Amino acid sequence: MQLFLRFAVAQPPAQVLAGFTKSLFLALAPPFPKLKLLRYDGSQTGDVVEIELNALVARPRWTSLITAHGALPDGTLYFVDEGTRLPAPLRQWRHRHLIQPAPGGGSVIVEDITFSTGRVWLDWLIRPALWAQFALRGPVYRRVFSMSNEQ
Repeated sequence: MQLFLRFAVAQPPAQVLAGFTKSLFLALAPPFPKLKLLRYDGSQTGDVVEIELNALVARPRWTSLITAHGALPDGTLYFVDEGTRLPAPLRQWRHRHLIQPAPGGGSVIVEDITFSTGRVWLDWLIRPALWAQFALRGPVYRRVFSMSNEQ
């Protein structure tokens, strides 16, 4: 199953990529489930991000490995995280973060997510909740990457 969201921001791609920090990661956290950040190495190949989710009755861990990062010929910057330890019911997770140059300046942040629970009906059932959690990132991205925050 795939999710694909796009968010226009004012800053150019290099500044946006530099802004993907531990602080931004925490600001992007959804309201539920609450998370505890256990490890944040960054967004370069080989880096690891590990969180503990507070799902009320359980505290599953989610570990992702950054499997790729770089630049595309059109100036798009990217990094990819893939789940190596996932909370149930997820079995697969691949999240491409693309930062595309926008016409006239700024960037477009693209959230390109592929996930699977192993059951198509369950993928469709959880898709709206996942989409909503990632849609909440838009206002955070726009605030953090506004022109007034340029370095």
